[in-house]
Parts: sequence; C-alpha cells; structure tokens
Amino acid sequence: QVHVVEAGGGVVQAGGSLRLSCAGSGSMFRINAMDWDRQAPGKQRELVAAITSSGSTNYADSVKGRFTISRDNAKNTVYLQMNSLKPEDTAVYYCRATETTLIKSYYWGQGTQVTVSS
Repeated sequence: QVHVVEAGGGVVQAGGSLRLSCAGSGSMFRINAMDWDRQAPGKQRELVAAITSSGSTNYADSVKGRFTISRDNAKNTVYLQMNSLKPEDTAVYYCRATETTLIKSYYWGQGTQVTVSS
C-alpha cells in the first residue's frame, strides 16, 4: 500500500510564491510517476504537473514557466514550487502517485488548499 500526504498550502497574495510538498510512504518503489492536480470550486480536477521516476516532467499550459515540480527520491517526496501566483490558481491541490503494472493504480492525498488573493 502507498500513502501520500500533502503540506504547504495557505493564503498568498497575487504574485507571491508557495511550495507544496507531498510525502510518500509504504511501497513507494512501485510508484512510476507522481503528479499534482487541482480542483477549483465548480470546476473539474485538472492535472497541473507530473514527474516520472526518471525525472521527466510535464506541465499544464496554464502553469508553464511559473510552477516547477521536483522530487527527492531519498525522502520519497515530491515538491511543487509555485511562483507568480494568480487568483485563478486558487484551488485544492492534490498529490497523486501512480503505480503501473498490468493496470494503473492511483493513490491520492487528502488535498491542501491554496488561496491566492488579488
């Protein structure tokens, strides 16, 4: 089993920065990729950034150049550095770990609120 726990959310003014962290525990050696998703009120959950076990990254167009995903394999932790935050970045941010064998299994964290005030 795998567990992931997010931390680092909060309230920040537009233009500010926050760093989210996602700590994994359990059978993390099974995890192929980790990503950050977000869900704003009344909207569907969307992928923000992803990183594979080899370090390849992928970003939503809306955050490219502002957000950076990184990982510390020794700590089983993934980070999301968010700069130049905008009010439209306000959402609950979720960490997800993906295990790919014959099928894909997803492990979600409980989410952390990020609020960007204008």
